[in-house]
Amino acid sequence: MSDKKANPVRLRTQIKLLIKSFLRCLGLDIKRIHKDGYSHASETSKCRSRLAVYCVGNGLDLGPGGDPIILSAVRVDLASPYSSVGNLPVQLAGSAANLYWFADETLDYIFSSHLLEDFKDTKTVLREWLRPLKSGGKLVIFCPDEQVYRAHCKKTGQPYNPNHVHADFSLGKVKGILASLNRTKIIYEQDGVDIYSWELVAEKL
Repeated sequence: MSDKKANPVRLRTQIKLLIKSFLRCLGLDIKRIHKDGYSHASETSKCRSRLAVYCVGNGLDLGPGGDPIILSAVRVDLASPYSSVGNLPVQLAGSAANLYWFADETLDYIFSSHLLEDFKDTKTVLREWLRPLKSGGKLVIFCPDEQVYRAHCKKTGQPYNPNHVHADFSLGKVKGILASLNRTKIIYEQDGVDIYSWELVAEKL
């Protein structure tokens, strides 16, 4: 038996690798090196500690890119998601603008991270997301403030997501649309989180 002392730096590296391997097995590989050479954490990984508590029961994660808010969430995404930030496969392939798989009043929550800003008709999409929620069900949204996001990309050189379609996309805009639908009450909101994002939880009436 060797009497050499273990190298603490090497031991820490081995522990980190084991942890990363374990997280990958759970579908929680939240860092990827993209073609642009940047290392990106999933947007969902930033808000999980705050928003996962609202995702209880039977629900969906819309556009998770392989990294859902919780492991039991049904993963709805494009057949070939344009974002790949985790290892879990798509379960229901299609557009999140049409949740035709689900009847009215059947789900406890719907979660979506950095997706709503990609749709031209925000009001129609929000109406569709509310449709399958039960009364008391939670619509949980995490999105960028478009102007803050653009400024951040310009300042840091972070690649800009060209799928964003609204220059005025913001928490205030989405709250206004939800108010016009008159089917929810806001139970939690926070603006200016994680550099350029905002989050909102609306309960269906």
